[in-house]
Amino acid sequence: MKIDIQARGFALTEALRQHCERRLRFAIGTSGSRLNGISVRLRDVNGPKGGVDKRCTIRAALPGTTPVFITQDETDVYAAIDRAADRAARTLSRQLKRSRDDRRSLPANVYAPPAADTHPA
Repeated sequence: MKIDIQARGFALTEALRQHCERRLRFAIGTSGSRLNGISVRLRDVNGPKGGVDKRCTIRAALPGTTPVFITQDETDVYAAIDRAADRAARTLSRQLKRSRDDRRSLPANVYAPPAADTHPA
């Protein structure tokens, strides 16, 4: 799973990058192998003013589905990453379940092999 991480308004330290990658890999788990990729954007919305201004936006896409965008604002960038990763994992899990359910709801003859010709020639 390829994870692209970028930050605006503050420095992206190696510790922050490692935390983000570790948290996403843990939250998404085995579903990560099915993803086209994940992009994470970290941003300080208000600058030095303070407050709830650290934003984490995660974009993830499963093949054949629309991309999932999760945005989480918190006072701490680590908390924003943690909550956004959890929400992304739940959303992707629901998408996977829906795609499995859609395949199961197809008529049985879609998966059945063609019937042999029973009429004698």
